[in-house]
Amino acid sequence: MPVIVEADSASIAPLLAAMPTGSHSVASIDRMHAWLDQHADEYAVVIGPTLSLETALDCAEDLRIKRPTVSVILVRERAETDILTRSMHAGIRDVVAISNEDKGLTKAVERAHQLYMALRGPGGARQLGRVVTVFSPKGGVGKTTSSVNLALALTDRGARKVCLVDLDLAFGDVAITMQLFPTHSIEQAVGSEDSVDLAMLEGLLTRHEDSLTVLAAPAHPDVRERITPLLISRILRALRDGFDYIVVDTSPSFDDATLTALDETDECVIVATLDVPTLKNVKVALETMDMLNIARGHRHLLLNRADDAVGISVEKVESILGMPVSSQVASAMDIAAATNSGTPIVSQKPNHPASIAYAELAASVTGEPVSIPTASAASAPAEQSRSRGLFRRGRNS
Repeated sequence: MPVIVEADSASIAPLLAAMPTGSHSVASIDRMHAWLDQHADEYAVVIGPTLSLETALDCAEDLRIKRPTVSVILVRERAETDILTRSMHAGIRDVVAISNEDKGLTKAVERAHQLYMALRGPGGARQLGRVVTVFSPKGGVGKTTSSVNLALALTDRGARKVCLVDLDLAFGDVAITMQLFPTHSIEQAVGSEDSVDLAMLEGLLTRHEDSLTVLAAPAHPDVRERITPLLISRILRALRDGFDYIVVDTSPSFDDATLTALDETDECVIVATLDVPTLKNVKVALETMDMLNIARGHRHLLLNRADDAVGISVEKVESILGMPVSSQVASAMDIAAATNSGTPIVSQKPNHPASIAYAELAASVTGEPVSIPTASAASAPAEQSRSRGLFRRGRNS
């Protein structure tokens, strides 16, 4: 749906009234770019009347090259000749005067959609899924637990299709963490580099009860040598066609599988704990990612086991790593107990502080609010899951 860039709340309501249901508003050009990063099928940006003309022209020049299928529509007090001329040169597709915005803006947005469909075709309206890679250069920081709970939070109570891919090919623990016993894994895709598609992968996926699908790691470590970077790349690209988000759990090193996932990633979650060795390793990993130009501007820092008593503050971490903390998960016996029961904390105790922290991380990744189930909605399936025990068979697809 189209997005309005306007800081004045009084100006937003009449603009939204003239636009399709579901249109969105943001207060700045920076927030607009964040929105576009999350919505590949966007077709129109409406720049409101209080933004300066220079800002609007710069925005249009940028989008004209980077996102030619997005039409920029400028709303002004009056459509003067000078504004029209400069707008045309900058690539603005329509200029609408406020006096005629109720009809003019509606028609301009309709023309933008027609142009988008002509440039992209009917299939262009389909948004490809986004790859979210969870990485830490240090083992034992809770990366897999974080990956599982983040994936569950991203499902947004079933509103989104999410696939969790276990790319710790030697010692992947995603399946056992979720009390799944897959009959197939990524191993069955070996040798299929030239024929990987969504239909083939669907036969290898295992379904979890909370609207989440898992592509499990191989059962034996020696299989990893036969899983090529090309196969991983094509698997992730194929999964984009069928899922809103693909969460990738990686090994704690820059091995071939991890580097391939990072090359394909749209958003990267870095997991760190409050100890000096881990922070040192994360600092080096971030510098390496900078050199490789990986997920620059799309990184999210998760502090796990973030306890004040250890003597390292959040502010100190942000200073050391040079990036803000997106979310913090404090140490809690409930998290370990939930993992051991095969029902991750987001499913078992949705109102737990850790569950709320994972929801905040999901919101950081998506750029949108992400809800988690209320205690009443989740209690029945959670109790049923707890009664099964760790080593009883879950549901497979």
